[in-house]
Amino acid sequence: MSLQNSTQQVRGFTLVELMIVVAIVAILATFAIPAYQSQGDRTRRADAQAALMGLAQAMERHFTENSTYASAVSSSAPAASVYPSQVPLDGGTKYYNLKIPVATATTYTLRAEPISGAAQDGDGFLELTHTGVKSWDSDNSGSIADSEKCWGKSC
Repeated sequence: MSLQNSTQQVRGFTLVELMIVVAIVAILATFAIPAYQSQGDRTRRADAQAALMGLAQAMERHFTENSTYASAVSSSAPAASVYPSQVPLDGGTKYYNLKIPVATATTYTLRAEPISGAAQDGDGFLELTHTGVKSWDSDNSGSIADSEKCWGKSC
């Protein structure tokens, strides 16, 4: 047996190289996963905002036909009888309930409340009034502060 045959060149990764790669992937994941989840929250919130705008349009059509907003609310709950009651509107897992907590002959307030146990639970509710005031309970306190009267990042 010659020396050349008994010495084989070993190919592959060492344990140290593998551990370095695993550490790099873990560090990247600590930043990427929360950013991905935060983007999902913003996307679902935007979906609820769009649904509130659609519900506002339905309320205006109802007012045009009936000269009142009050009859747009179903009698059993503060849900709209003129629009779907949950978000997303196109099916899938629901994460907001659409409600009309205030509906008089000439005014209304629309609300998108996160469904308990759903993806948006604890994110705070969104509101839209008949005058176009948009609010987001961003601190999830259950009430709207003056600094929360917007839907944008500046809230």
